[in-house]
Amino acid sequence: MPSSDEYDCSISELKLLMELRGAEALEKINSTYNGVEGLCQKLKTDPINGLPDDSKELQNRRNAFGKNEIPPAPSKSFWRLAWEALQDITLVILLVAALVSLGLSFYKPPAEHASNDSSESEAGWIEGVAILVAVLVVVLVTALNDWTKEKQFRGLQSKIETEHKFSVIRNGEPHDIVVNELVVGDIARVKYGDLLPADGILIQSNDLKIDESSLTGESDLIRKSEEFDPVLLSGTHAMEGSGRFLVTAVGLNSQTGIIMSLLGAAKEKKEDKKEEVTTLTNGNGAVHGNGLANGIEKTAEIAAAPSDDGEDVGRMTKSVLQSKLSNLALQIGYIGSVVAAATVLILVIRHCISNYAIDGKSFQASDISHFVNFIIIGVTVLVIAVPEGLPLAITLALTYSVKKMMKDNNLVRHLDACETMGNATSICSDKTGTLTTNRMTCVQQFINNEFYKGNAPKYEQMDPSTRDLLFNGIVCNSGYNSTVVPPKNPGEQRGQIGNKTECSLLGFILDSGRSYEDLRRQFPEEKLYKVYTFNSSRKSMMTVIELGEKKYRVYAKGASEIILTRCNYIFGKSGKIEPFGPKEAATMTKNVIEPMASDGLRTIGLAFKDLVPTGTKKHDYEEEYDGEIDWEDEEKVREGQTVIAVMGIQDPVRPEVPAAIAKCQKAGITVRMVTGDNINTARSIATQCGIMTPGGDFLALEGKDFNARIRDADGKVNQQKLDAIWPKLRVLARAQPSDKYVLVKGIIDSTVSKNREVVAVTGDGTNDAPALKKADVGFAMGIAGTDVAKEASDIILTDDNFSSIVKAVMWGRNVYDSIAKFLQFQLTVNVVAVTIAFIGACAISDSPLKAVQMLWVNLIMDTLASLALATEMPTEELLNRKPYGRTKSLISRTMVKNIVGHAIYQLAILFAIMFWGDKLIPNTPSGRNAPLGSPPSAHFTIIFNAFVLMTLVNEINARKIHGERNVFKGIFTNPIFCVIWITTLISHILIVQFGGQWFSTAPLDMTQWIICIACGIGELFWGQIINCIPASILPKSFRFGKGDVQPTSIMLSGEYDMPSTASQLPMKDGQVVDDKQRPGQVLWLLGLTRLQTQIRVVKAFQSVNDDSHPNSLTTSTADRLRASYRRLRIARELEQQKRAGGLRAGGQVYSTETNAKDTSGIRFA
Repeated sequence: MPSSDEYDCSISELKLLMELRGAEALEKINSTYNGVEGLCQKLKTDPINGLPDDSKELQNRRNAFGKNEIPPAPSKSFWRLAWEALQDITLVILLVAALVSLGLSFYKPPAEHASNDSSESEAGWIEGVAILVAVLVVVLVTALNDWTKEKQFRGLQSKIETEHKFSVIRNGEPHDIVVNELVVGDIARVKYGDLLPADGILIQSNDLKIDESSLTGESDLIRKSEEFDPVLLSGTHAMEGSGRFLVTAVGLNSQTGIIMSLLGAAKEKKEDKKEEVTTLTNGNGAVHGNGLANGIEKTAEIAAAPSDDGEDVGRMTKSVLQSKLSNLALQIGYIGSVVAAATVLILVIRHCISNYAIDGKSFQASDISHFVNFIIIGVTVLVIAVPEGLPLAITLALTYSVKKMMKDNNLVRHLDACETMGNATSICSDKTGTLTTNRMTCVQQFINNEFYKGNAPKYEQMDPSTRDLLFNGIVCNSGYNSTVVPPKNPGEQRGQIGNKTECSLLGFILDSGRSYEDLRRQFPEEKLYKVYTFNSSRKSMMTVIELGEKKYRVYAKGASEIILTRCNYIFGKSGKIEPFGPKEAATMTKNVIEPMASDGLRTIGLAFKDLVPTGTKKHDYEEEYDGEIDWEDEEKVREGQTVIAVMGIQDPVRPEVPAAIAKCQKAGITVRMVTGDNINTARSIATQCGIMTPGGDFLALEGKDFNARIRDADGKVNQQKLDAIWPKLRVLARAQPSDKYVLVKGIIDSTVSKNREVVAVTGDGTNDAPALKKADVGFAMGIAGTDVAKEASDIILTDDNFSSIVKAVMWGRNVYDSIAKFLQFQLTVNVVAVTIAFIGACAISDSPLKAVQMLWVNLIMDTLASLALATEMPTEELLNRKPYGRTKSLISRTMVKNIVGHAIYQLAILFAIMFWGDKLIPNTPSGRNAPLGSPPSAHFTIIFNAFVLMTLVNEINARKIHGERNVFKGIFTNPIFCVIWITTLISHILIVQFGGQWFSTAPLDMTQWIICIACGIGELFWGQIINCIPASILPKSFRFGKGDVQPTSIMLSGEYDMPSTASQLPMKDGQVVDDKQRPGQVLWLLGLTRLQTQIRVVKAFQSVNDDSHPNSLTTSTADRLRASYRRLRIARELEQQKRAGGLRAGGQVYSTETNAKDTSGIRFA
């Protein structure tokens, strides 16, 4: 197997190199390797053309230096999940009771107490075994569900990771490859907004600034250059500029990989760490100027950092639905527990009074079986009463939706975003690429006072001096990774790779009859003197090239109004230079820019400026300079330019967008456009999309007007002023990213609406991240979006298309409705089963439904029903209603009416059969007051059969929750529902006819079956009668889960809502945050219900997310990385000091000021 010996560099050498920073790293590269070129030679790579695109060579490098991936934590095995499902207290009690019952069945009472029925004593063991088997089935079904869902989430995670691609040069050609295919020796290209997937050394850069806060906690951007700090680290973000770098470490050998592997090993080494800390402090630290000992402070930092295996830093975020369900689950759990306890008490007291007080019998050992039986009945009532299916239903609904949404081009990164989207009331959308096709073409040009529309002017027709500056400016002042690909077939459009605006300008050169590739060869990227890359605040890009003799030329392109304000001259007719002031700019805006913008075109201004040494000026437009030019003074560099041309770029509206926006408006969702484009362009596109209608009372504002209207004299945002604007605002043009954030925050914080607004936002740029994070749901663009934007988002639109957002709204509403359907069905079964078990215990000293039968009903109504009802497909009808809003009742009055109505019907029939069935139904002897251990009776079997059949038919009724008449509509579009329903029915028939002692059933004859089936079908007719009763006759208090969500102490994820580990550490004043104790009742309830165990799926997803590839860094992972990075750095320094003979005085002191920047919440006492 190849090793790094093949190359002149070893892994350990490269690791040591990547630990150095700044001048130290540069010195090492120059002294050891004779510069980056020397390092490239040792790694056998070409700094210009990169590696050969040869799979064998690439595989050799993977074998030698490792793959660029960090293995995820192993997923839980099926048996581990089964063991966890078995930890549920109710199941444990049932198991113990079943084992006791089994043991008692083998106990032979003395002859005088023996039963007369020999078959009864022989079959006594069956009930115990049957309960054991039923528990086993429940455990296996739960584990299977969890296992398949965890597998699905693993698939989703790998899908998210394969979305992350990076640009490399191989064989001299640029390629976008999946990040885990990167190898050491690759020449990679980094640009604004990228998340670096590997460590590397810069070869060439343009104004590159990196955010290293995910590793170091430093919020300031770090300037990188091959001249003073060439080290790039994986997991950091490029916030400005561009460059090329040599990949030197990948996967577990990169800095992020080293830290990640430390995180993985942390649990095992926790004890050793504590010992190490003790030995390190050892009283050796010498005190320095700031009063803290070097060693002690570092140890404090090690101890203060949050534990590696802790939960996410910060409080738990709650989705609306989760919070409402948590409250509801608690309430139902309490009621069920009380009823179960009361059932056991009544049965025990009744047995004691009738046996010992009235009949005067003495206590026998065989009586224990009676009490065990009572406990079994009580626990099974509890199993039915406690809604452990709720978390399973929400998990299933969400996971099913997430899986299906991937087909609808929505890649969901955070589960609850799917459900929140159903409540969305406002969408703030970008224009380019989301509402438009992002296929830019340059269709109008204004050059030398000539307006060209339609066909581009030919190279020969243009003024020689103007055309050279125009073409050279376009080529030099564009990203060299922007390329136009010739069409594969004649008549097709050209392909565009990279920045679409730049591609349209390069396309203009091709249309004029020239090749931009030839010009690029004249000006290779290495010859560019300085590049001011485009970003949202600059709204322009500038490139400086050296002309020789200390002369420099600055090319600029950007938003036309911005470029024109910086210009003093313009190329007039025949290439004549003419003065250009505010008056000419106003005329040009009116005659050129506004007509272009009214046609929906994006207008781009192109300009240049020549800088010459003092005394060498030959033309008016040249600018003289003394001494050295200060290139950092961007303001000065960009002033006094000369206009070359204004280009009108067309980006047509996507054909499906107007219909999608109409659907949103019909669904009660307001769509707003936030764009960096000109106000006239934005207004034109908004009108084409249907966001604004001619004559409508809507606002379209530019960013500066918007800020002027909403801010006070001191520059602070005034919520009242904002509230006066946002309800009518439809277009925000020339918007800065901060404007988008202010708008989103203002809408969310507003109290103008009846309900709090739920805001979705789309974004693609790095600076959109704050708005994406602030919004209730953040959509990042999968194609045009930067890695930073994707990291901040909840959902990634893989096709960048607005109509995919509408599908997300449908799925979100569908999740809400699926949960409501399941609730309506389950609560009906809960009420009926608990009532009949309780009344049966009171009236006839026995539950008409036996333990095994109740477990079967529990399986039907929990696991199987949640599968069936949570997998309904969304329909367009979901968009015909307004959003529910955050305060809408979870259980509406219509649902309460259905639950109560169907429960009354079922209870009436079951009580009729229980008390009078033996008289009304032929061949049915009474099963009431039968002694313990009696063979199953047909009487009680009819009760069980009728109950299950009514429940199954009611499952069809539960498919509609808004009072629809046709409950069968769309039933065949859900094959899962049909399969589960039919399977359950067949299984039930077999249980009744052949279950015997195992299920406490006796076979029924035809008459008895017809009566049971009639009771079941009666549910459908009864449902129609209930629909005739208007829900409005119920008082408004008959709604549950209403009002804005209050925090609960227990979440459906089974986690506690507690402050983070970090926030419990001593604060500066020495006070510790007061941590409320967990209420004993909540702990008791947690143990009693299966809320904790059924939701492992969601936790599995969260853990997969946390342990995922570092290129998909989550916030919590970033926090933990920072802490680990500091610990690693400190440990290394301490190690070196120990080697040097103990902790020495001096060295670096870690001040609390540095730590103040750290976002992980660490403080020192």
